[in-house]
Amino acid sequence: MLGGPGLESVVDQCISVITNDGRNIVGVLKGFDQATNIILDESHERVYSTKEGVQQLVLGLYIIRGDNISVIGELDEELDTSLNLSELRAHPLKPVIH
Repeated sequence: MLGGPGLESVVDQCISVITNDGRNIVGVLKGFDQATNIILDESHERVYSTKEGVQQLVLGLYIIRGDNISVIGELDEELDTSLNLSELRAHPLKPVIH
């Protein structure tokens, strides 16, 4: 997980965030603070299902509190655009238990 100073290297880049409640939010990192609260622009939530393809819910400019973040990762945009999300099936992530 990137955290604190490590996030500086991905500002203005596309990242994927997994929250403690199992949501996957993708967007462009615009800023963060010492508590790892983050601001994403052009963001959307990817909702996974075993019955139908991945739904993408547009969120736009979005703030995520640092204490609700489980994982932050860089997104390989070339690989991501080559995926056909409408054919992808997966179980939704379960909430993180600490």
